[in-house]
Amino acid sequence: MEYTIRELADLSGVTTRTLRWYHQIGLLKPARVAENGYRYYGPVQVDRLQDILYYRALGVELAQIKACLDDPSFDRLAALRSHLAVLQQERSRLDGLIRSVQKTIAAQERKEFMDDAEKFEALKQRAVAWHEETYGREAREQYGDQMVDAAQNTVRNLTQEQYREWMRLGEEIRRRLEQAVQEQDRPEGPEGREIALLHKRWLTISGNPYDPAMHKGLAQLYIQDERFTAYYDRTVPGCARFLCEAVCRWAGEA
Repeated sequence: MEYTIRELADLSGVTTRTLRWYHQIGLLKPARVAENGYRYYGPVQVDRLQDILYYRALGVELAQIKACLDDPSFDRLAALRSHLAVLQQERSRLDGLIRSVQKTIAAQERKEFMDDAEKFEALKQRAVAWHEETYGREAREQYGDQMVDAAQNTVRNLTQEQYREWMRLGEEIRRRLEQAVQEQDRPEGPEGREIALLHKRWLTISGNPYDPAMHKGLAQLYIQDERFTAYYDRTVPGCARFLCEAVCRWAGEA
């Protein structure tokens, strides 16, 4: 069976303009182009479009999708299983958030208060969800799903005392960074060492193993990703770079 570009657009939910763009960049070529210029798509193209849309839903860039699908070793079944695993994890995360919001709404409607344990679980879920939405794709590309999932589970498993200390350390790091930059301290100096040590404690609050190489890699993201930079520099510019240089100097020594 063949589809015109309009029929494929209606079937898939993407626009004809998008399909033309995919053709232009070589991501999705029609099965044939008629003499009148009309594009026609067959079953192979329909399957490829489905794969493209799966990857796009996971936030993968078009260039990466093309490289993946054009790779002779591409295993569609393995890719679909991987998509399914990611989507199931996302569903589990969203289900937890939905339950938390539902409880909060119900408590507000009944003019009741959630107990501290429920509030605490909701806070942790929001922290994990914010990180996944803001930095998840880049972190997974650099460190892999297993490491990112482990880090998120670490937050979920924090006790109330650990969570409070984790949040306190985060604020102390930001406060001391701002002071260090304003006072023109140097990352390789004593204050840089202390801040790097605080950051190490923040990373290992739950007792998980410390990896200096991973610590340095994370610090590099603070100046490579404008969102990390904006977080640390939101009041005093230069904090993200100070933290990066301090960690790169002192990781494994502090």
